Amino acid sequence: MKPYEDSSPHRSRGDSQITSDKVEISSRYTKWSWKVFRLSHSLELMFGFLHSLICSKMYPKVRSFLDDFVRNGDHHSVSSVFHAISTCCDSLCNKSIVADMLVLSYVKNMKTRQGLEAFKRAGDYGFKLSVLSCNPLLSNLVKERSIGDVECVYKELVRRRFDFNVITFNTVISGLCKVGRLNKAFDVMEEMKAWGLLPNVTTYNTLIDGYCKMGGPGKMYKVDGIVKEMTRNGVSPNVVTYNTMIHGYFEDENLKAAIKLFGEMQKQGVYPSVITYNLMMNGLCNNGELDKALSLRDEMLNSGLKPNIVTYNVLIGGLCKNKMLKEAQAMLDDAEKEGLVLSGITLNTLINAYCKDGSTEEAFSMYRLMLDKGVMPDVSTYNCLIGGLCGEGRTAYVRDLLREMKEKGLKADVITYNIMIDSLCKQGMSRRAMKLLDDMLNVGLSPNHITYNVLMDGYCKEGNLRAALKVRELMEKRGKRANTVTFNVLIKGFCKQGKMEDANSLLNEMLEKGLVLNKTTFEIVREEMVEKGFVPDIEGHLYNAS
Repeated sequence: MKPYEDSSPHRSRGDSQITSDKVEISSRYTKWSWKVFRLSHSLELMFGFLHSLICSKMYPKVRSFLDDFVRNGDHHSVSSVFHAISTCCDSLCNKSIVADMLVLSYVKNMKTRQGLEAFKRAGDYGFKLSVLSCNPLLSNLVKERSIGDVECVYKELVRRRFDFNVITFNTVISGLCKVGRLNKAFDVMEEMKAWGLLPNVTTYNTLIDGYCKMGGPGKMYKVDGIVKEMTRNGVSPNVVTYNTMIHGYFEDENLKAAIKLFGEMQKQGVYPSVITYNLMMNGLCNNGELDKALSLRDEMLNSGLKPNIVTYNVLIGGLCKNKMLKEAQAMLDDAEKEGLVLSGITLNTLINAYCKDGSTEEAFSMYRLMLDKGVMPDVSTYNCLIGGLCGEGRTAYVRDLLREMKEKGLKADVITYNIMIDSLCKQGMSRRAMKLLDDMLNVGLSPNHITYNVLMDGYCKEGNLRAALKVRELMEKRGKRANTVTFNVLIKGFCKQGKMEDANSLLNEMLEKGLVLNKTTFEIVREEMVEKGFVPDIEGHLYNAS
């Protein structure tokens, strides 16, 4: 029998029909008055009517009534509602059923705070709630990342000796994993066993996902341990398990382990899904194994799976990284032939690749295709195009794009300004670039290290070291400490002007601040200092570059 189902066989059919008709009329009137006149009925009247529904065992109507009440009765406190339930309902069982449905209605209507308060107050009135309301409440709290409340609800359920099911525990475990509280999530799984419930594949997958995303160094060793426990307990890993682990291995930059696991899952009779293939192709492309990624696409097609837009995005991205733009364009054509809707990601990838290749005309053709397909360009699209124009010295057209951005309601971001500042600095117009920095600040954008370092580099190349140092001063006043790139730019600038002692002082300042000298630093020291007959005073540091 379903929960809240009519279980009373004793009333005559005629009496039941008369009662049902009266209740139906009352129900329609109440809903109509709420909707049309926004009438606010007294709690006593409403819950008296609710009592009639319960006595008639019309539980779907009770649910519908409570949903309408929750949507329209914001001015009633949870305490007053519970008091009305206590007064109007004739048995603790009926009261508990109504309270359970009320909590569920709060949760379904995204009033989680009221649902939580109702959960807490239910115990004060002796109402017993069920998984039908408590599981959705926990689920909403997890979605809101209110993990403190999740723990409070869980502890209270334990105290009340609640009739848990596996979903209850899985929801709590999921919430804890989302915030990285993996040890606590494990404890909850052990408590689950103590309550006589066995973890299922969802339980283990949730823990595996938690460790893959939040586990830190050595996380995959822990994941392997979870999988071993899982199989010992007779729970077979499914495609989600393997997908999560493959993603985890790629995140750990362990290409061999990911490939091995991909083969193992098939030996175990678990067939890769489109997501599996997408993960593998993405990982292979990121590791420079484009040929293997393309062969996986063929394998995928031969297995009867249809690539989706993510598949094409991954492969187009891989081809673009390898400057195989004709092949990337052909892949885009294949996606269109398959009837797939091209995304902004797909088109932006190609626009960016064409711009970097100096093929701005092709980039603008792709931009026009984007507009024809009804795909809205975003700030990233315009940044690519602006970068392409700046790279070709066609800065006059940049103003048109900036105006177009504004017309579309898009605002230039830090990257947009950095591209334009870099272009001006490369043209020897650092003073004009400095005005763009002021514009950034005026529109509320916070320049980043790249902004300041590019400006310093521009001034240094123009031989204006004083202006470069002023930019550094401005940067540090705004809370950005000089980083390794900053010092590299300044040291090289001073060396180019023959100011070796000043460059050496900067080098020592860099070391005193605990900054790591990178390959570029050592190249500057070797080429601009040592090879020109100046030995810097950085004993013990010069030859430690990796």
